[in-house]
Amino acid sequence: MLTRIHMALLQRQVIEALGAMKFPYIYPDPESRTLRAALAEDSGLESEYILAGCGADELIDLIMRCVLDPGDMIVDCPPTFTMYEFDAAVNGAHVIKVPRNPDFSLDVERIAEVVEHEKPKCIFLTSPNNPDGSIVDDETLLKILDLPILVILDEAYVEFSGMESKMKWVKKHENLIVLRTFSKRAGLAGLRVGYGAFPKSIIEFLWRAKQPYNVSVAAEVAACAALKNPTYLENVKVALVQERERLFNLLKEVPFLDPYPSYSNFILCKVTSGMDAKKLKEDLATMGVMIRHYNSKELKGYVRVSVGKPEHTEALMKCLKHFY
Repeated sequence: MLTRIHMALLQRQVIEALGAMKFPYIYPDPESRTLRAALAEDSGLESEYILAGCGADELIDLIMRCVLDPGDMIVDCPPTFTMYEFDAAVNGAHVIKVPRNPDFSLDVERIAEVVEHEKPKCIFLTSPNNPDGSIVDDETLLKILDLPILVILDEAYVEFSGMESKMKWVKKHENLIVLRTFSKRAGLAGLRVGYGAFPKSIIEFLWRAKQPYNVSVAAEVAACAALKNPTYLENVKVALVQERERLFNLLKEVPFLDPYPSYSNFILCKVTSGMDAKKLKEDLATMGVMIRHYNSKELKGYVRVSVGKPEHTEALMKCLKHFY
């Protein structure tokens, strides 16, 4: 109930802010100064280290355009967010895949070997990782930062992890970039607002290459309105984490699902006991419940369940009981 009240409050305040938007016929501020100032206050990192984008997706592509030449290599650690591989192909780069361990942790030794022998330009790490919800701990991150490679840490889901963002680390690590987004933390996915923290030695080149009006007036207004509601953001995060733990415990009781602990807003489950993962997804869809099914090499036979409101959990569990 608390989540619903605060969500409605934020949505109303964002809509009111958009309705009161002045001069929409004027182009956006190319430097997104109002938003970057608000992000500086929110993160504790000075605005000169922060660059905003049309979603974090734009920044991923922008980084590659500035860092990579055709034929260069990047390191990807599947299963993970697929946009890294997509943008690498768009920018003419080759992808070296270092698969994660069975528990979805990073294979740091293999990453170090690849960096030493193949000389890739950058590595993309998602923490919490999409789709399994695992995190990169500080010790592991520091080991990778010690390697001669640019590390892009994607923190799209960090708000749900209980960990502090590594944005401030860019001041002491010249080879670290941290990406974040409003899509999850504030529910503004449709308005496309992302941002990143960059060392000064890198951010100057991104300023030269980025599109001048990449963050729309509406997106900046909405993001700033969300940042003015820290109580809402905190309450929704707390409610979601509590529901995530409840959902995880309920999924553990399902005889054909093996859920993985998650620090994100979803739970990855291995489908066991001879149950077909794709058919399970399709059957649940006919009951009005949508989950995600995977059929990649690393995730064959897995499904992912998003954490929603308590009533969403109840609907899912009721439908799952039809199968046992």
